[in-house]
Amino acid sequence: TIMQAQLHCFYLLTLYLTTGYGQEGMFSGPLKPMKFSVFEGQEPSQIIFQFKANPPAVTFKLTGETDGIFHIQPDGLLYHNGTLDRETRAVHKLEVSALDAHGATVDGPVHITVEVKDINDNRPMFLQSKYEGSVRQNSRPGKPFMYVNATDLDDPATPNGQLIYQIVLQLPKINNVMYFQINNKTGGISLTVEGSRELDPVKNPSYNLVVSVKDMGGQIENSFSDSTSVDIMVKENIWKAPETVEIVENSTDPHPIKITQVRWNEPGAQYSLADKEKLPRFPFSIDQEGDIYVTHPLDREEKDSYVFYAVAKDEHGKPLSYPLQIDVKVKDINDNPPMCPSPVTVFEVQENEKIGSSIGTLVARDMDEENTMNSVLVYRIVDQSPKSPTEGLFLVERYTGMFQLAKQSLKKQDAPQYHLTVEVSDKDFKTLCHVQINVVDINDQIPIFEKSDYGNLTLAEDIAVGSIILTIQATDADEPFTGSSKILYRITEGDSEGRLGIDTDPQTNAGYVMVKKPLDFETAAVHNIVFHAENPEPLVPGVKCNSSSSAKFTLIVTDVNEAPQFSQQVFQAKVSEDVAIGTKVGNVTAKDPEGLDISYSLRGDTRGWLKINHVTGEIFSAARLDREAASLYRVQVLATEVGGSSLSSTANFHLTLTDVNDNPPRLVKEYTGLFFCYPLKAPGSLIFEATDDDQQSFRGPQFTFSLGSESLQNDWEVSKINGTHARLSTKHTDFEEEIYNIPILINDGGRPPLEGAVSLPVTFCTCVEGRCFRPAGQQAGIPTVGMAVGVLLTTILVIGIILAVVFIRMKNKGKDNVESAQASEVKPLRK
Repeated sequence: TIMQAQLHCFYLLTLYLTTGYGQEGMFSGPLKPMKFSVFEGQEPSQIIFQFKANPPAVTFKLTGETDGIFHIQPDGLLYHNGTLDRETRAVHKLEVSALDAHGATVDGPVHITVEVKDINDNRPMFLQSKYEGSVRQNSRPGKPFMYVNATDLDDPATPNGQLIYQIVLQLPKINNVMYFQINNKTGGISLTVEGSRELDPVKNPSYNLVVSVKDMGGQIENSFSDSTSVDIMVKENIWKAPETVEIVENSTDPHPIKITQVRWNEPGAQYSLADKEKLPRFPFSIDQEGDIYVTHPLDREEKDSYVFYAVAKDEHGKPLSYPLQIDVKVKDINDNPPMCPSPVTVFEVQENEKIGSSIGTLVARDMDEENTMNSVLVYRIVDQSPKSPTEGLFLVERYTGMFQLAKQSLKKQDAPQYHLTVEVSDKDFKTLCHVQINVVDINDQIPIFEKSDYGNLTLAEDIAVGSIILTIQATDADEPFTGSSKILYRITEGDSEGRLGIDTDPQTNAGYVMVKKPLDFETAAVHNIVFHAENPEPLVPGVKCNSSSSAKFTLIVTDVNEAPQFSQQVFQAKVSEDVAIGTKVGNVTAKDPEGLDISYSLRGDTRGWLKINHVTGEIFSAARLDREAASLYRVQVLATEVGGSSLSSTANFHLTLTDVNDNPPRLVKEYTGLFFCYPLKAPGSLIFEATDDDQQSFRGPQFTFSLGSESLQNDWEVSKINGTHARLSTKHTDFEEEIYNIPILINDGGRPPLEGAVSLPVTFCTCVEGRCFRPAGQQAGIPTVGMAVGVLLTTILVIGIILAVVFIRMKNKGKDNVESAQASEVKPLRK
């Protein structure tokens, strides 16, 4: 009917607008295999395609996975009359056949595939309504310690099934800082950097998170969501340094031996040890469980403690946290016997020492640990040799090793030396040490001089320092070569200035009197010297030195005429260079040891600037001084005895001259090559430099420059560049080809100011390649171009005449054998 035809058209129009999934983009066509895509959830009675069949086919049959939803009309119109659900069946495999009027298959069956396209009709859902997890403080940020999971029945290959996770709420939230974060795609929950640093189970043992999940890739519109609760317990960080480990030295147990362990907060850490001390042989190791081992026996006497670090790294080799310090102490066992301090320990004791006096202390050593039973030493005397006058003369304190006299004072005549054998023992070992005790003679004899008066000794005052002038001798009856018999000599009278000294011969005790400082007749002509002899060791109580321990002699010093002596070797003075002639500039002083008068004179006054008062030593200027000639003037001053042997001595006089402004400025050099190329095309300038012979300030000279003639101001200009340089500039270009001498005034600005007048010769000349070809006008001694050409032609003519004469003479003498060599030289020229 017309109405049915209109309905078919409506169906076709609806197919075009809402489906359009035919392979060829058309809504009808011949029977052939085809593939269609249909969105799920569409209203029923949706046309998919209309197949066309050629006679004798009059109808169509549909078979396969129709699920009672897909149908085909006799005219070949394929449609579905139920709502499709991708989650129930995503692909429907159908077969279509064309039948004739008898129901026989004319064409087909052909395979028809209908894909059900997904729409977002399923919301994501968490697998659990509540999650529980735990994390240790200081865990690595960004590494998940738990996961939350949600599912969505929509197609995961489309945004409908793409899920995004997000932490919506953290309780408690301290200082508005998030301690946790979530991977929005995997749902992995981990610590933030702040959480890794600040989580503390003591402050907050647990946290609650609200986590949401959205489909459609997290788009706000047209997306479904779900949420869940996550409870997180904070556990204590187990990455802690263990207590100090104690290991007994020289262990015989099989190695390696586990001594301690470390654990990272999470499994999978890679452990290693770092040797802080860089030992040549590191005796520790760690396995990948975090167990630490000692690999071989340790020796406390070799090293009593170790410090190293345990390191935990992730799978990429990055440290998970700070290293842990491992301290190992090696416990001592008694494995070392006592050791004597030396093969023989020597003590000394004086023969009058009282009973109980300390003689000395034997200090044995034990390599075992101090302040333990292993190192406690016990001392015991086991033998004394000799045993005279009795045994048991000595005691040793049991625990300190201090020796004492036990029974009586010793006498050297009984035995000069005793040998003791001492047993030193610890808990398990014994060692024998040897002690030698020397009996020392007491100082009960005084030194006695062989004579009490060594007479008179006359010496000139100029005797050399270090000269031995007298040998004295005293003797001592105490034991030789001990502190009791060694003699030291001391001058007690007659030498208050210490001009003499006495050295003792260690073998003979002879005393050598020598000159330590120069003798001086003028100070003291006679010295009554008294010596005293004494021992380094003090005399025993009750024994004192007497007159036998002293001696004397008389030293007579004779006079030697000595040269005058200046009060100093260099005299210095400073004056201005402009002082008037006759001004006193300095003074020198000298004295004669014999008190003679002195006459002063100058030596080396090459400029004749100075004169000296022969009596007083005052020095005056004798001529005009000039700092620029010599800023430091050096002369010698001669002091000569008046009378006597006329001995003399010299000193230096240095006169520093300070500057005054007495030199006008001048040009630093003679400027002879200043020129401008003629004709001058544009105003130009030249630079010149000035100097001054006066002393300059730290800023250097500060000259000012000006033209020396007002008539030149229309043609020339002088401008200052700096304190020493100026620029001479032309004001126009209308100059003649000649030499201009420009007067310049240079002022130094001194006190008083001085001005120098100089002249700058400036040449205007023809230039060739930037060089002055000839000067403008005639300069004395410089020929013009015409003159130069004339001179050149005259010179060539004269040379030609001379050569002609030479050729003629050589031709006439061509047969002369003597001049044949000269002829051979001329022939090439003739050719």
